[in-house]
Amino acid sequence: MTKPGELESKDRAQWSSERAFIFSMAAAAVGLGNLWRFPYMVGENGGAAFILAYLIALIVIVLPIMMLEVSAGRLAQGGAVHTFAQVNRFGKFFGWCVVALTTGITSYYLVITGWTLGYAVDAWRGDVRDFDVFTGGYNSLWYFFAVAVLVVALLIKGVKAIEQFSNFLMPLLLVTIVALVVVASRMPGWGEAKEFLLEADFSQLTDTRLWMFAIGQAFYSVAVGQGYLTTYGSYIPRETHVPRACLIVGGTEACIAIMAGWMIFPFVFSYDLDPGEGSQLAFSTLPAVFQDMSWGMPLAIIFFSLFFVAAFSSCIAGMKVVIAAVAEEFGLQERTALFSVFGLMIVLGTPSALSFTPVELTVAGMPFLDFMDQFGGTNVVIASGVIGAALFCWFVPRERVRDALGVRTTWWEWRIYIVGRALPFIVVAWLLWTLV
Repeated sequence: MTKPGELESKDRAQWSSERAFIFSMAAAAVGLGNLWRFPYMVGENGGAAFILAYLIALIVIVLPIMMLEVSAGRLAQGGAVHTFAQVNRFGKFFGWCVVALTTGITSYYLVITGWTLGYAVDAWRGDVRDFDVFTGGYNSLWYFFAVAVLVVALLIKGVKAIEQFSNFLMPLLLVTIVALVVVASRMPGWGEAKEFLLEADFSQLTDTRLWMFAIGQAFYSVAVGQGYLTTYGSYIPRETHVPRACLIVGGTEACIAIMAGWMIFPFVFSYDLDPGEGSQLAFSTLPAVFQDMSWGMPLAIIFFSLFFVAAFSSCIAGMKVVIAAVAEEFGLQERTALFSVFGLMIVLGTPSALSFTPVELTVAGMPFLDFMDQFGGTNVVIASGVIGAALFCWFVPRERVRDALGVRTTWWEWRIYIVGRALPFIVVAWLLWTLV
């Protein structure tokens, strides 16, 4: 039995190599956070100014916390609840809060992934419909159920299946996105998109709301504060250099997110569509674009198939976080935990699915799914990441984290601890300033 803060290690299955961890972690985080959420957040929040704020937040705040969470998972060799429970008495409660957050996010991720599957099927059939037409019936609900079943089918095969899927996904993802950016560069709206994405209005950087969304997106895009990093970190082999691996994953995430903007906005401006469309941006604008192109259907097949595979990887990661916590904390077999979490996701995801059906379930005047994303995807994710970093940095000895980082120098260790210890005070000061 270890003392609080020591983070006991135990035997656990491992990724086959550092490269396998990088591919798996990148595939887990890259999905909807980069291809779906990043472009619509850019469109709603001023284009280039938002991108600049996002990159600053990623480099200064998020990467150190990412390294810290991966290291903590590596030390504890367990899921989010197991890891935080070893920090102090409050840790176990907070660990369950993290799992609850990931459960909520994954529940509506499954719905959006269902949209991508539905659009991919329609593209292969040569009939890509407008979003309002697609959701005119109960497609959101049926495809949500289908995706949930597919995720369970893959997770039954365990860590090795995730690794193999990720090794296949990442090269395909990068090649396809680059190809679509090349196609987009030939559109008449390329110049307008370039201006929107590169020419920042620096006065917007004084807007606290823009910074809140940019920081939230940076947390969201690399899965900080959601249990992904601690859970995936618990499977990494001892020779892994954590800072190097996290820098590669974080850089990959940022590049793919920005390329997603270059992939989507030239089409948006070419067809005089609204860049601030919101969460439906890719689904309500691009079908019209593809329908109008002479070669639109092959492009639609590539785009929506890519969209589905990337989104599916995020669902796998989210489910894995919850399953690991349930199995470890309740002493269940992995398969029993898997089917229990599947049932929970069906219950929690159904309201989000129903918000885009004739039922039109809403909260606070917005679709239930949009409410979940605005609330959980920004505010709660930031709070979770900040509190988690503070718990690790104030209660876990620095030497333990340095060992888990797999580095000999103390540079990364000190940077991580400065960020982790200072963030709670900065956030409180920021909140007081905005209230006054």
